Amino acid sequence: MTVERAVRMLAGTLILASLALAHFVSLNWLWFTAFVGFNLFQSAFTNWCPAMSILKMLGLRSADAKGCC
Repeated sequence: MTVERAVRMLAGTLILASLALAHFVSLNWLWFTAFVGFNLFQSAFTNWCPAMSILKMLGLRSADAKGCC
């Protein structure tokens, strides 16, 4: 799995989890949803997000790395 795919999967999971928590626990979890959305928005302009750095440190390769399909 590449870093880019893992970031999308992680973001989707966090958004769905925070929406479920907002529904069942507290509406304040929507702030976390907004935080994830803001990070996705800013990464479109900067091509950087904290999750990408962490996933690269964990050994995932970038899609533009050699050996990719």
